[in-house]
Amino acid sequence: MYYTVLDALSIVFCLLFVRFFWYRTRFFLHVFQQVGYKQNEYWHWLRDNWERKVIPADLAIFNLFLFGLVVGLEWLDIEITNSSTAVILFLLSFFWFGTVKKYRSEKVKKPLVFTSRMKRLTIPVVLIALFIPAFFTVWTYSGLFPFLWVSVPTYDPGLLSFDVILLVFGWIFGALLLPFLIFIGSSITKPIERSIQNGFKKQARKKIASMPHLKIIALTGSYGKTSTKFMVRDLLKERYSVCSTPGSYNTPMGICKVINNDLQSHHQILILEMGARYEGNIQELCDIAQPDISIITNVGVAHLETFGSQDVIAREKGKLVDNLKSGGVAILNADDPRVSKMGEGRPEIKRVLVGLNQGEITAGDISYDTSGSAFEVSFGEEKEQFQTRLLGAHNVQNMLLAIGAAHHLGIRPKTMAIAAKSIEPIEHRLELKQQGDIFIIDDAFNSNPVGAKNAVEILGQFKSGSRIIITPGMIELGDIEYEENKHFGRAIAKAKLDLVILVGEERAKPIKDGIEEAEESAQNVKVVNSLFEANDLVREYAKPGDVILYENDLPDVYNEG
Repeated sequence: MYYTVLDALSIVFCLLFVRFFWYRTRFFLHVFQQVGYKQNEYWHWLRDNWERKVIPADLAIFNLFLFGLVVGLEWLDIEITNSSTAVILFLLSFFWFGTVKKYRSEKVKKPLVFTSRMKRLTIPVVLIALFIPAFFTVWTYSGLFPFLWVSVPTYDPGLLSFDVILLVFGWIFGALLLPFLIFIGSSITKPIERSIQNGFKKQARKKIASMPHLKIIALTGSYGKTSTKFMVRDLLKERYSVCSTPGSYNTPMGICKVINNDLQSHHQILILEMGARYEGNIQELCDIAQPDISIITNVGVAHLETFGSQDVIAREKGKLVDNLKSGGVAILNADDPRVSKMGEGRPEIKRVLVGLNQGEITAGDISYDTSGSAFEVSFGEEKEQFQTRLLGAHNVQNMLLAIGAAHHLGIRPKTMAIAAKSIEPIEHRLELKQQGDIFIIDDAFNSNPVGAKNAVEILGQFKSGSRIIITPGMIELGDIEYEENKHFGRAIAKAKLDLVILVGEERAKPIKDGIEEAEESAQNVKVVNSLFEANDLVREYAKPGDVILYENDLPDVYNEG
């Protein structure tokens, strides 16, 4: 009976670790999905969270304990009964690994979604993950091979005969390897994903070729792509039948999905947002849909970590102008020196420069209030007054780009001005909302140095109550990330806000340093580990009339603690 109990404990132990394996595997699959199934970004995340999640202390210490137990008993010639070893290890395992709280967060902003792609990835990852402990389990029950060079406690009298230490070691060793199995699984499924994607691309190209009347407008830039895209859509739909990509659909598969599923024969204009994280991304998108009109918002430092320099970013964004059809039109930000030079070597295309300070189409007399922005647009000698619910000078610049495209396609300035009044703020991009008696400026979508500074300046202009900012800072800025976040901290200090809530002790440290070094550093600064903690804190503080700015809302994988 005694040995039967131990046998039963071994089975319970294996079931316990199957559960532990699943939650740990699910956690890292979630991370991989949140970084866009990109192995490079996933590896960066693993490096940044090596001790906290990848090789946590519980797993590392337990295997060191096992190694010490085996070697110590052998060297010291100490005997311990087989059953005692089993009881000790099983009890320690139940205590250490009985909970999966670390890998099962009750609050996530973007939960894991088992899309078709994720299902295809999960199958090889789970199979490989379970093969490792299964191998050790079969090995230990068979007793065919000795464990390393030492003898270890085993017992025979029960229903099952197994090597206790080898059994425990196998499961824990497998758990340690789990984060790295994502690389193997994604490499296995890569040819399948490539074949599926090539099929969607071929289908999209064929559909566009069947619509010779269709005009394609493509937009890119470091910031403001999505906002500008919706402005172009809303101005052009006054006269044309328009199809555009929703939200931040700016990848090859996002674009193909819209072309294959949403584009109809009656559409006259297709508006596509084109994003890039690496060199070659814009060309890949243009190979799917070659533009008739290209719009470049700016060249900033977004994704500097993957591009390496702003010159490389400018070259990549410029590919959208390089791919223009002969006779095409480039709508360019005249205030950005890198953008304003694009297409100069192509006399067969038309270049239209717009800007706040210079260009063929300009804006002046900009003013803001709680209803949005007002400004005057000059079309040479002709002028028109515009009003919009959007906030920020950069949104006026984006509007000018949309106006440039609409003007080229024959929309009258007065018609554009009427349409501009009804343009809704883009979700999570300086979106002004009211929740009860409190105002919210939602600028949560992947912040950048220019946009973050503008958002803080806008917050500083509100006088209705306390001004509060919640932010984790900016990411993916490479070597300049610390300095840019520090500059952001100085801008926050200069705005003299009433409460600053920083998300992440380590991540927000540059912002805190910038605030403390500024002359106006006497501010109420709080540091929390997650957005949920920040929301709990602000609920205790906020009063009617207060204004809260959410500046950048990073995925769950960036939470600390």
